[in-house]
Amino acid sequence: QVQLVESGGGLAQPGGSLRLSCAASGFTFSNYAMTWARQAPGKGLEWVSGIWSDGSDTYYADSVKGRFTISRDNAKNTLYLQMNSLKPEDTAVYYCDAQRWPYNYWGQGTQVTVSS
Repeated sequence: QVQLVESGGGLAQPGGSLRLSCAASGFTFSNYAMTWARQAPGKGLEWVSGIWSDGSDTYYADSVKGRFTISRDNAKNTLYLQMNSLKPEDTAVYYCDAQRWPYNYWGQGTQVTVSS
């Protein structure tokens, strides 16, 4: 069955870094655009970043541009999010999402907490 499993979350200090991973299985990963989204406590889901199926183009929300980098390894069926210069407002549950119309698959999320 389709699975997206996020990992790499945890506690980081302001200014620190974390690298999230999203391992995909059960579908042809290289055919799907991938995104990262997050949900902070008490807030709605916020789109963070996206990458085309072949990795040729990437997109970022203004709130993370210049600090986060999305990438993928289609040979390993894995999506990444390198997060640098973390801020307390980056605290959220981070989800990966696979998109290829009409299909849309979500992972279970990984918690990122930025605090001193």
